[in-house]
Amino acid sequence: MQNGTHHTHLNKVTAAGLLVTLGIIFGDIGTSPLYVLKAIVGDAPIDGDTVLGGLSCIFWTLTMQTTLKYVVLTLRADNKGEGGIFSLYTLVRRTRVKWLIFPAIIGGATLIADGVITPTISVSSAIEGLRATDYFHDIPTSTIVTIVIAILTLLFLIQQFGTKTVGGMFGPIMLVWFMMLGTVGLYGLSGNLSVFKAINPYYAWDILSHHPEGLLILGAVFLCTTGAEALYSDLGHCGRKNIQIAWIFVKIMLLVNYFGQGAWLMNHEGKYLSEIQGGNPFYSMMPEWFLYIGIGIATAATIIASQALISASFTLINEAMRLNLWPKVTIKYPTEMRGQLYIPSINWLLWAGCVAIMIGLRESSNMEAAYGLTINIDMLMTTILLTYFLVLKRYNPLFIFGFLIVYMFIEGSFLMANLSKIWHGGWITILLASVLVSVMLVWNYAKKIRARYVEFVKLDDYRDMIVDLSKDLSIPKYSTHLVYLTQASQPDEIEAKIIYSILQKQPKRADIYWFIHVDVVDEPYRMEYKVIEKVHNDIIRVDFRLGFRVAPRINLMFRKVVQDMVRNHEVDITSRYESLNKNNIIGDFRFVVIEKFLALENDLPWYEKIILDIYFILRRLSLPEARAFGLDTSSLTIEKFPLIVAPIKDINLKRIVPDQPKKTE
Repeated sequence: MQNGTHHTHLNKVTAAGLLVTLGIIFGDIGTSPLYVLKAIVGDAPIDGDTVLGGLSCIFWTLTMQTTLKYVVLTLRADNKGEGGIFSLYTLVRRTRVKWLIFPAIIGGATLIADGVITPTISVSSAIEGLRATDYFHDIPTSTIVTIVIAILTLLFLIQQFGTKTVGGMFGPIMLVWFMMLGTVGLYGLSGNLSVFKAINPYYAWDILSHHPEGLLILGAVFLCTTGAEALYSDLGHCGRKNIQIAWIFVKIMLLVNYFGQGAWLMNHEGKYLSEIQGGNPFYSMMPEWFLYIGIGIATAATIIASQALISASFTLINEAMRLNLWPKVTIKYPTEMRGQLYIPSINWLLWAGCVAIMIGLRESSNMEAAYGLTINIDMLMTTILLTYFLVLKRYNPLFIFGFLIVYMFIEGSFLMANLSKIWHGGWITILLASVLVSVMLVWNYAKKIRARYVEFVKLDDYRDMIVDLSKDLSIPKYSTHLVYLTQASQPDEIEAKIIYSILQKQPKRADIYWFIHVDVVDEPYRMEYKVIEKVHNDIIRVDFRLGFRVAPRINLMFRKVVQDMVRNHEVDITSRYESLNKNNIIGDFRFVVIEKFLALENDLPWYEKIILDIYFILRRLSLPEARAFGLDTSSLTIEKFPLIVAPIKDINLKRIVPDQPKKTE
């Protein structure tokens, strides 16, 4: 399916599309009622002003942040139907503002770091609902920790098989979840409808400006919108219109549940949550007979929410690799579903982080204190990039200025409130995000250092030499078809190292020389190629233009190109050996990949030396280039060349003339 067709198809609103949207898009933000009001009330006695102020903050946060910024405005910043901070970056980098790569890197890293706490807090909040039941009200924390770790381990284990089978159940389960939120919320509201006055923004202003712990409350309120960034990242799965229409239903159900919890809390004013069985208004307001059903539905919903964030992390790393921001790692494709992939290294990194968080913090109430800091930073980075997108699209300057001021103030206020979380566990996600940012920056900058010193030569200057070599029978034939990967973006250029490899290192006689160049374009799923014949049936260049979400399976793609050319009678790939040629046997293909290592004879600034040292350590830990491009290792040659980016110019070496022996008479 072509990109444009796929984009148009996604923007058609259908019942099936809306159901899929509920299953994929709203898992994270949809499970926030499990812990938001519980975090707002905290360990203090239930206070009516705090409840009303908290509800008012929730209402206006979901309206200003989630609805206006993300659902209405940010979803317009789609790259051929795809969303997410790296997709947004590929749009705004056309402005040629080089520093925009920094908010993109920081935003991507913080969103991935958030993936180690979102599944943990969601699943643990659901399982802790058992304490609201008579039978399990005194269940020990160690048992809950074990159950949550078991569920998370199973969730990460099944990633390698894909979610195609269970994915069909996501939509119906989340529909049941949101219907349950609304129904239980209405049940709680029946006791106190006065909570609806919290829609008045005065109550939000009053709690934040006069309450002694206003900043802490604002940090807890932020938890209700943390899923907005993931909502944007998953745009490509469902389309903007489906998300916008489904959000109307989702927001209503969320608000009804929040206000229902608020009414229940108002009816228990003066008490401590810890004194009430369950200790969570979400479960405590449920009828007793419904508790086990509610816990089961909540557990299923949190698993789906976790799955969405894990999948988003895989997509982000895949995009970072294509944009030269991350070392090449193994990517597997468990199903034929569009965009579905599995990255083992990231999968088990996230699992280890989730288990460490669960063992270290043990209770969802402890995680609430650490949750939201990194995603807050991610939202600020999105605001910066989105501002440049609005400039690129020529929006009214006053609107752009107003957008920037309003959302920098809102998200800056949230960040001030969330900074206190650093010492309560937030340092864990900040540390992980810092490591991810460092890797991306080192990888990107090292690539730029290397690119500065790659020497390109004109291919035409060596064309006759290569043709002569292919006809020189005095040299043993290296391969019928010899294939090189080239970084030269200009069709008339080639790396000097490739010419050296063909003509000098070990003269490689072949019947046809192929040069393959892969260009990663800003459109997510473009798959095109162009063939340039330098010498008919002797030197051929193939340029692939692949989207930043497309896996560069060059072996398969190159085979398709050759098949097309044979079908069009553009090339003869039959073996040139007489005995094989008369039987129409296809000639052999051999890929040559040139791998560089940092030579000792470099005179680099100290900081560039550190960057390149780290880069080559990462290279050793990452996927070899041949495997990253999906090349057939059975017909592959690896050649190593020293990387000399800054040769030592002056060597103070003196020649000593040996003493002449004295002549004897």
